[in-house]
Parts: sequence; C-alpha cells; structure tokens
Amino acid sequence: MPLTFDAPAVLGVLGSGTLYVRAARRRGWPPGRTTAFLAGLATILLVTCSPLAAYDTTFFWVRAVQTVTLLMITPLLLALGSPIRLVLDTCPARWLRRHGRGPLARALTFPPVVTLALVAPVLVLYLTPLYDVALRSPVVDGLVRLVLVLAGFTYFWTRLGLDPTPRADPHLVSVWIAFVEVVFDGALGLVLWLGPLLAPAHYAAAHPGWGPDPRTDQIIGAGVLWIGGDVAGLPFVVALFVRWARDDERRAKQIDVQLDAEAASGAASTSGLWWEQDPALAERFERR
Repeated sequence: MPLTFDAPAVLGVLGSGTLYVRAARRRGWPPGRTTAFLAGLATILLVTCSPLAAYDTTFFWVRAVQTVTLLMITPLLLALGSPIRLVLDTCPARWLRRHGRGPLARALTFPPVVTLALVAPVLVLYLTPLYDVALRSPVVDGLVRLVLVLAGFTYFWTRLGLDPTPRADPHLVSVWIAFVEVVFDGALGLVLWLGPLLAPAHYAAAHPGWGPDPRTDQIIGAGVLWIGGDVAGLPFVVALFVRWARDDERRAKQIDVQLDAEAASGAASTSGLWWEQDPALAERFERR
C-alpha cells in the first residue's frame, strides 16, 4: 500500500514530543500522562503519513476519518497529557500566569464560545467552498488540520479540567456541551448524506476505478462524521464522569473534615454547666 510523508506534520510531532518528554523527565511526570500525550501525537502521524493518508484526496470517507481523528481523538489524548500544567511546572511562563485567568481568557473559554469553537470549524469546512480548496491546496489543507487540532484541544482542555483553566464551570455544563456536540454531528451527517455532492469534479477525476462511487463514498463519510464523531467522544464522556465522581468524593471528604473540626471546637466551647450556655439563663447564672 502506498505511503505518504507529510514533512510539517512529522516535524511538528517530533518537536512537540521531544519537548514534552524532556520536561516530563525533569518534572517526574506520571507515565500515564506521557503515554496519553505521545499517543495523541501518534494519531497525527497515523492520519498524515499512513496508507490511509495516501487516499485523503481520493475518497471522501478517508478525509472524514481524518477530520474525526484530528478534532476528537488527537486533542483528547493531548489534553489527557496535561501539557499546560507541565509547562507551568517546568518553565517560568510569566505571561501565561499573568493573563491565564484574565477577563479575555475567561471570555474566550466561556462554555458557549468553547462549543462554537468545536463545531464551527467542521461546519465551515464542509458547508463552504473551503473543502474544495483544501483538496487542491496542501497549504490550506495543513492549516485546516491545525485548526481542527487546536479547536478540539481547547474544548477538551477546558472541559476535562486536568490543566489549569481560566474558568471553573460545573461538570454538568460539560455534559450539556457534549450533548450539543452530538446534535451538531447528527445535523451535519444528515446534510452530507442527503445533500449535494461536495467537490464532485475533483472526486470524479481522482476516482481510481475501484471503491465506492462518489455518492456512496459521501454517504459513508457522512456516517463516519456522525456516528464516528459520537463514538470518538465516548471516552471523553467516561473521563468526565470519572472526574466528576472523584471531585464529589474529594469534596465530601473535605466537608467531613470541616464538620469534624467544627464539632470538636463546639464541644470545647460548650464545656461547663448547661445553664451557663443557655442564652436565656447565662446572664442570670454568670459566675462572678
């Protein structure tokens, strides 16, 4: 099977991976986070340099697989690696510390804004002429892939909460955002399934003579974007509920400790005769 070599993707993966591993060794980073981050980088190579990538301008469904991977799977794995916390722990990052919780950062990570950042790139890609342009221009194609990864990372970074974030929204908000994302996946899938063909001239000229015809190809791709996007989001939902349960357990322990401390201080303050603690009788029986 043919292979491809995407030089910008390879250089970006090698550079990011090297910096992350060096910082992780210096910090004594948990192996699980390092594994997740490197796995996220590996998915980038999978969709840009594997035999799958050799047909990304030939079949619609192949590019749909790339889109789901770069928007949902790659960013989730990168976010599970907590790269921002690692940067803050190993570098001065004064600018990030100074402005990371400022008004602008809080506005940009407002839940509706984050939701729009996740769904807008895909809608723009498939519902505007940008898709046809990306098929013909490697530069535009590379920029589209970068935007997909950044949009997905912003979403998972703010929703998972493993890294420091400008906002501390309730976990229920993340659940609702995940539900909205599922609705948008379904809507886009239906539009592509029932709507006109995208870039018909390009796919007619690039068809190798085997494989699905353009209409079937787009129907398969629509299913990948719809069902594949939802399936790819399941690990995030699981991780979200696990973190929700852990936070509730930690909060319950903190409340128990606080109540025990208050009970101990209350017991100490109520030592003595009971009528000396009664508000109505304390003044009458005050010791002199």
